[in-house]
Amino acid sequence: MSKSQTPVETLTQEDAAAELERLADEIAAHDRRYHGEDAPTVSDAEYDALKLRNAQIEARFPELIRDDSPSRRVGAAPSTAFAEVRHAVPMLSLDNVFSDEDVLDFVASVRRFLNLAADAPLVFTAEPKIDGLSMSLRYEKGRLVTAATRGDGTTGENVTANIRTIAEIPQQLPPDAPDVVEVRGEVYMRRDDFLDLQKRMAESGQTFANPRNSAAGSLRQKNPEVTKSRPLKFFAYAWGESSEPLGATQYEVVQRFGAWGFRINDRMVRCASLDEMLEQYRAIEADRAELPYDIDGVVYKVDRLDFQERLGFRSRSPRWATAHKFPAEKATTVLTAIDIQVGRTGALTPVARLEPVTVGGVVVVNATLHNEDYIKGIGNSGQPIREGRDIRVGDTVIVQRAGDVIPQIIDIVPEKRPAGSKPYVFPDRCPACGSHAVREEGEAVRRCTGGLICPAQAVERIRHFVSRNALDIEGLGEKQIEFFFNSDKPALKIAAPADIFSLKRRQEELPASLEGSLERLENIEGFGAVSVRKLFDAIDARREVSFSRFLFALGIRHIGETNAKRLARHFLSFQKLRETAELAKIPEGKGDPGNAEWQEIVGVNGIGGIVAEALVDFFAEEHNREAVDALLAEVTPTDEEPVGEVSSPVAGKTIVFTGSLEKMSRDEAKAMAERLGAKVAGSVSKKTDLVVAGPGAGSKLKTATELGIEVIDEDQWFERVGRGV
Repeated sequence: MSKSQTPVETLTQEDAAAELERLADEIAAHDRRYHGEDAPTVSDAEYDALKLRNAQIEARFPELIRDDSPSRRVGAAPSTAFAEVRHAVPMLSLDNVFSDEDVLDFVASVRRFLNLAADAPLVFTAEPKIDGLSMSLRYEKGRLVTAATRGDGTTGENVTANIRTIAEIPQQLPPDAPDVVEVRGEVYMRRDDFLDLQKRMAESGQTFANPRNSAAGSLRQKNPEVTKSRPLKFFAYAWGESSEPLGATQYEVVQRFGAWGFRINDRMVRCASLDEMLEQYRAIEADRAELPYDIDGVVYKVDRLDFQERLGFRSRSPRWATAHKFPAEKATTVLTAIDIQVGRTGALTPVARLEPVTVGGVVVVNATLHNEDYIKGIGNSGQPIREGRDIRVGDTVIVQRAGDVIPQIIDIVPEKRPAGSKPYVFPDRCPACGSHAVREEGEAVRRCTGGLICPAQAVERIRHFVSRNALDIEGLGEKQIEFFFNSDKPALKIAAPADIFSLKRRQEELPASLEGSLERLENIEGFGAVSVRKLFDAIDARREVSFSRFLFALGIRHIGETNAKRLARHFLSFQKLRETAELAKIPEGKGDPGNAEWQEIVGVNGIGGIVAEALVDFFAEEHNREAVDALLAEVTPTDEEPVGEVSSPVAGKTIVFTGSLEKMSRDEAKAMAERLGAKVAGSVSKKTDLVVAGPGAGSKLKTATELGIEVIDEDQWFERVGRGV
C-alpha cells in the first residue's frame, strides 16, 4: 500500500512528513487549476479527500505542519487576465468536517475558545454549501461599484462588467443600506440550465465538466456579452467591509440581504443544539438530488456576530464556521498504467492512470499511489494493508472519493486480476535524468540524487518561481519553461530564475547578422513578435514584487505562502530579514538559546525552530546568496505594509503573552493583539516591547524582568487597549 492509502493512525513521523509534502504539492496544483484556470483535473470529492487526509495527518503530527500546508492556504493567486482587486476584508475559505463526531468537536472547540459552559446557549445557522464561484460585491452609496473573485483570499479578479450582466444581482441597494457594504456569496448555474448550455455549446465543440466549471468559465469571459448569454445566478450569504453594523446575528443579516433584493437560500435555518444541526444536515443530504443546483455539504456558522468577532480567524479560515461535507462514494474501474512523476524536491511519486469512471457525478481518471510500499501492500512499520494485496497494472480497483474530493484506490478486486499479471517494479533510477533514485532509511519516499542536474527538479524550481502565488509571470507555462531550459543557445537559455529577467537584454544584444536565425525568439514557432513583446512586458511587470511573494518564490524549504507572509509582516523589508538570517546563530544543543537574531526569528508568531533553521541554512549557503544577489539585481521586493489598527496604543509593538489568562483564551489574546496591529512573539528577547503575564508565569517573566521589559497583567492589558471582554 502506498503511503497515500496507509491509515493515518499507522503512519510513522517520517512517512507523515513525506505524505504532507506530497499533499501540499498536489493540492497546490489542483488549487491552481480549479481557482485560477477553471480547469480542474479531479472531482470535488477527490479534492476534499486529499484535504481531509492532510488535516488528519496534521492533527496527529501538529509539529509537522508545513508553511505551505493546504490548511493554511486560500484559493489561488488571481489570474492576470483581469485587473486585481485587493479585498478590504480577506475572503477566507472554510475548514471541512466529515462526520458527526467532527461536528461535535467543532462545537466543543467554539465553546472552549469562548469559555462557554456546556449548557450555555449557543446558536448556529445551517445552510447548503453551494458549489459555485465565490464573489464579493462592493456597494458605495447604494451603487454597485466593484465585483471581485476570491483569488488568493487577499487579492481577487475584477469582474465587475461581467457581474453587471447577472439579472439577480441588484445594481442599486435601498436607502437603508450602509454607505459602504460588501455583499458576498456564490455565483452558480442551475443543473437544468447547465444541460441546456451544454447542448448549445456541443455544436461548436465546447463543453464544461460540470455546472461549477461552467459558471466560473462564463464569468471569466473577456467579453461581457458572452457572460450575459449564460444563465448565471447568485446566492448572498456573507459580507466583507461595512461602514456600519449590519445586524446582531448571521441569520438577521442574511435576511436583510433578502430584503435588499438578493436571492438567499430558503434552506438556511437556526439550530440551537448539535442534534438540530445534524438533523438539518441529514434533511439537506436527503434532498440533495432534488435541489436544482449542486451542493457538496452543509455550512454551520455561529449565529451571534459578537461571538464571531471574538472567535476570529486562523490563517485561512474562520474559527466560527465549518463545512460538513457529504460522505465518500465508490466505484470500480481498471488501472491501465502507473506513471512516475518527479517533484520539485526530487521525490518520485507513482500515479495511477484509470479507465474513466464516474464517482458521484464526477469523472475520475487519475489517483495517487503515494509510494512503492503502498503499491506492494505494505503499511508503516512493515505491516500489511489490503490484507497484503499489491496493486498491478490491469487490476480492477475500487476507487473512493471522500467528501466529494480527491480519488483514492482503497483496494483491488482479486478475482478479476488478469492471468499472468506481474508485480509492479518501482524504478531505482530517475525517469527524468537517469540518476540513481534512493530511499533513505526511515523514509517512505524514493528521491532522485541528480540534484541540480535533474531537469525535472530544475524546471520545477523555475515553475514554482513563476507560479501564480509566487511571481505570477504570465506566458511562462510548463512548455515555455522546458523550451528555455532545454535550449543550447545562450541568448535563450533559462537555467535559473535570474535568467528570466536577462532574457530580453540577451535578445537585444544579438548582432544584426542573426536577424533571421532561430536564436531570435520571434523566429521560433509558437512565439512571434506579438507574443514575445507580451512575454517581455509580463516579465518587466514583475521587476517589482511584494516581499512575501518574493520570499515564497525562492522555494526555501518550509517557507510557503503563510510563513512567507508571517515573516514579511514582522520584518517588513526583505533586506532586514536577510540581514537577520545571515547573522542568526542556530543553537548548538540543549541549553544554547542562540543569539538575539535567532531569537527574533523564532519569536515571530507561528515560526518555530524548524522553519527558522531552514531560513538560516538557506542564507548560510554562498551559492544561495549569489542566486539571491543575481535576482536582486533584476527584481525589487517592496516593503510590507504594517497590518492591523495602526493607531492603536500597541500597533507595531512586539507582545508576549505568558502564564494563565483568565478572561480570554491564549488564542483569543493573540488574535486580538494582531487585530490591533501588534506583533505576537512566542519568546521574550531584547526585541520584545511588552509582556502580558498571568498567574503561573515562569521563565518568560523572569527573562522580561532581567531585560527591563515592561510587564502588565491581563486587566492592565484591557485598560491599555481600551477594550473589554
